[in-house]
Amino acid sequence: MSTKSTKEAGNAEGKSQDGLLFGRENYLIMLAGVVIIAIGFMLMSGKEDIFSSTKITVAPILVLLGFVVEVFAIFYKKK
Repeated sequence: MSTKSTKEAGNAEGKSQDGLLFGRENYLIMLAGVVIIAIGFMLMSGKEDIFSSTKITVAPILVLLGFVVEVFAIFYKKK
């Protein structure tokens, strides 16, 4: 199999020209999702006032939102 046909086969599988599975935009969106998840876990941490609304509602919502962003980043395809 020649090099050209290997590159064409890679594109048919969804890989970009440089051999990476995702593009730069995908990785930036994934990074944003990881940051959102980290912020949610930081808001959940601590020992004082464990029944605060921030720890019970806001932080879990941020963590779930971060996971939704991660799934979006995986399925995002540049047009």
